[in-house]
Amino acid sequence: MKPNPSAIDEELYSRQLYALGHEAMKKIAACDVLIAGLQGLGAEIAKNIVLAGVKSVTVFDPETVTLQDLSSQFFLREGDIGKPRAEATIPRLSKLNPYVAVHDLGGEAGQELSVDRIRGFQVVVLCNASFTKQLEINDWTHKNGVAFIAAETRGLFGSIFNDFGPAFTCEDPTGEEELTGMIASINEEGLVTCLDGMKHGFEDGQLVTFSEVRGMVELNECKPRVVSVRGPYTFSIGDVSSFHPYQSGGIFTQVKTSKTLDFKSLRDSIRSPTFFTADTSKADRPTTLHSGFQALNEFYAQQQRLPRPRNVTDAEAVVSLAKAIDANIDEGLVTELAYQAQGDVPPVISIIGAFVASEVLKFCSSKFHPMVQHMYFDALESLPQGLPTESECQPLGTRYDAQIAVFGKSLFEKVANHRQFLVGCGGIGCEMLKNWGMMGVGSGPRGAIHLTDPDTIEKSNLNRQFLFGTKDLGKLKTEVASQALVEMNPDMKGKTAARTDAVGPTTEDVFDEVFFDGIDGVTNALDNISARLYMDTRCIFYEKPLLETGTFGTKGNVQVIIPYATESYASSRDPPEHPEQAPNCGLPLTIRDTVQWSRTKFHQLFVDPAQTVNQYLTEADFVDTLVKHTYSARAGAEIAQITQFLGSGKPATFEDCVVWARIEFETQFVNEIKQLLHALPKDTLTADGQPLWGRAMLLPHPLEFDADNEVHLEFIISAANLHAYNYGLPSKTDSATVRSLVQSVAVPEFIPRKETSKEDLSTLIAKLPPATEFAEGYRLIPAEFENDDDANNHLDFITAASNLRATNFGIAIAGRFKTKRIAGNIVPALVTTASLVAGLGSLELYKIIDGKNKPEDFKNAFINLALPFFGFSQPVAAEKKKHGSAEWTMPWDRFKFSDNPTMQHVVDWFKTTHNLDLGLVSHGTSVLWSSFFPKAKAEERLRMNFRDLVERVSKTRVPPNARRVVVEAIATDENDEDVDIPSIVVEIR
Repeated sequence: MKPNPSAIDEELYSRQLYALGHEAMKKIAACDVLIAGLQGLGAEIAKNIVLAGVKSVTVFDPETVTLQDLSSQFFLREGDIGKPRAEATIPRLSKLNPYVAVHDLGGEAGQELSVDRIRGFQVVVLCNASFTKQLEINDWTHKNGVAFIAAETRGLFGSIFNDFGPAFTCEDPTGEEELTGMIASINEEGLVTCLDGMKHGFEDGQLVTFSEVRGMVELNECKPRVVSVRGPYTFSIGDVSSFHPYQSGGIFTQVKTSKTLDFKSLRDSIRSPTFFTADTSKADRPTTLHSGFQALNEFYAQQQRLPRPRNVTDAEAVVSLAKAIDANIDEGLVTELAYQAQGDVPPVISIIGAFVASEVLKFCSSKFHPMVQHMYFDALESLPQGLPTESECQPLGTRYDAQIAVFGKSLFEKVANHRQFLVGCGGIGCEMLKNWGMMGVGSGPRGAIHLTDPDTIEKSNLNRQFLFGTKDLGKLKTEVASQALVEMNPDMKGKTAARTDAVGPTTEDVFDEVFFDGIDGVTNALDNISARLYMDTRCIFYEKPLLETGTFGTKGNVQVIIPYATESYASSRDPPEHPEQAPNCGLPLTIRDTVQWSRTKFHQLFVDPAQTVNQYLTEADFVDTLVKHTYSARAGAEIAQITQFLGSGKPATFEDCVVWARIEFETQFVNEIKQLLHALPKDTLTADGQPLWGRAMLLPHPLEFDADNEVHLEFIISAANLHAYNYGLPSKTDSATVRSLVQSVAVPEFIPRKETSKEDLSTLIAKLPPATEFAEGYRLIPAEFENDDDANNHLDFITAASNLRATNFGIAIAGRFKTKRIAGNIVPALVTTASLVAGLGSLELYKIIDGKNKPEDFKNAFINLALPFFGFSQPVAAEKKKHGSAEWTMPWDRFKFSDNPTMQHVVDWFKTTHNLDLGLVSHGTSVLWSSFFPKAKAEERLRMNFRDLVERVSKTRVPPNARRVVVEAIATDENDEDVDIPSIVVEIR
């Protein structure tokens, strides 16, 4: 058995820890899980929970590998056919995580799982098991406190049943951070109004407590009170008329509560099921599918086989069995279920498998709300426009037969010959490639998969990017992923093109017109908005469909963008990650504000000065240029900084750095606060006569340095070492040594600053140490921020400085882990979310490949596995603009001009064809022509062709391989009213 460490490997699990927290991870790492059934669905579940870090995964599946298994079981290879599934799967599954023990429960072919073999596990998962076996196993688990999940996939259909026992306690149903905010007022009826339009975010029934309330002091640290929402900015906490009158200030903070759920056994719930509806537009389907899956199971029990693909006789038999259970079923839906019963669709397996794995982790960790209690899923809208016949769904003796059984041969041929471009090879990218490899995307004679990602593989990637292993650390993601894809499906050999170019304006010579002419669509698996927006513009320009995907912890989204049919990504871009109101006057309200402050301070102390000094030492005209092009106050500050860092402030020893750090502590956390209170005393009133402090701003207080205070000393140690690093001096981290040194530092007494005349630049320049005094090559070393190195003091400084400033303002401090997430802008990530999003996206890819092109054909998706929640919506249709008899689809339509025309030709064409006057034509940030130009200038540019005009105005050469340029124009009609028009594309060759 592999060792499971007592401490969580924070480097490996970093992104998952930000989503779950340490306590939940510790519980997960103590959980033993049994998975019975290792076809595609079981493999997907096992993959996810092994990566998530459970204590052990034991698998049971003594059946032998068949050719059909290769349609969706990504751990299996052609050479495994005939071997027991568990035996063939375990070697590859066990390599995913060195901390998880993977066992084979054993057994002979034909042997079924028995109750006596499931003892000792906390969770039992049955995949595609018979209904009789589900009842037998669940009867025991329900009585013995063991979680039970039964899951099944049949083509485009999926079924899940959860039983976490009669009294399962969910300790954190949502996983969201506690809501908090500042108070503007509280009346005697208990109506709380938030400060300056800040939304509270509460829902009825949630609990809240208070602190720092003036006047109505009974609320401070009170017993949690129940919230009743009155509006987005107000909520009620009940009668407070017996309390002292409210005066000012106060902070409200949500109090999280656990929730206890009562799960029925399968035997009881089958008669009176509780449904979780994954798609509200299909709210009537779970009842039918509840009977349909039972009927399908009964058909198998009677016939010892599943219904044949699109066989009417078998389907009618299943419908008859379902009607015996419920006479009101939707016969057409059950018929389709029977038609697809032999099918395996990799994206559906990805969705159901990810959801089940998420539910396993919920039971293990007691975090997030489990699904209650039956879930039925279907994606019938992914069927081809022309439904296949029975003959088109017959097996061909290939690894794709289980998909052909659902979609028919015609659509599969389109899938095989599709050419897709994947941008990003991280968590979602790896899951996409897994699905596409199983689907056979690009495996045909005309097919291809292009993928690009400039990143190399890091240890933290291994927790959710399962195509990579420890042997791949430091290697390029796309190269390793491409090789892994070929290993899973040899048909992909020679069909993948792995690149390492970041998408953007600088690589348009790589991803040029020829490249885009050679692909059929794009999938974004990116982690930043700027790259998403850029690829959106490229897909618009080259008229390519785009699948936009993303995750944030338990949340994920898929957006489908179809040329001329839907709006683009930029039309409804992502909201900011943290939309909280910014602090007033740069003063903090939350720990996030203090972390950002400390991050800025890091740059101001350990990066900017070193870079400025180096410029001074290397550029002979640095001072002259600075004075000429920078306003005097900033120029003076930079010159004074150079003098300090090269003159009297230049340290010779580490001890000098400790002195500097101690003075910096006094400056930042004592003197600056005293100066602030000197300028704005505690009793300062606002213009409307209200107290300033405690209303819109937290009242600060200066700190008193204490060498025995851990946070105080951490600031000194980290700041001194970073200052030493700037000068190339040896570092020291021994706390006893630093404590001894810092206690002897003499600190100047605080004297309030007054308005004084500034030294003029000439005086400051005269004090500069001549650059010639320093040895040739002498440089300071900027400390470029890196939060993944525990030994570089960067995060130590950020954490200490943030917590000291938080203490100044009475804000609860944060640990190193939370600080690292905020400072590094680290996005929490879970493999389950990535897998589910990739499955949803791949279902939409079937539709794109099939040629569907109407908004109503597609589904945008937003999911939150914590709640759980699925939200589907039809993509918003592309905007239509009209002018006279002309109509344009925005942003897809464009006006096209060939043969490198003159500006005059374009201006005249708009006037003649659409009776529109162009007032301004621009290319990027360059104004090529305007009717407001002086006459001579305007006429000169009207005579120029576009290539020459672009090069002249932008002062850059148009790349030789560029065939066309995109320009924007402002147009007005005969009434001088603005008219929105599409972009203009000009051929310049």
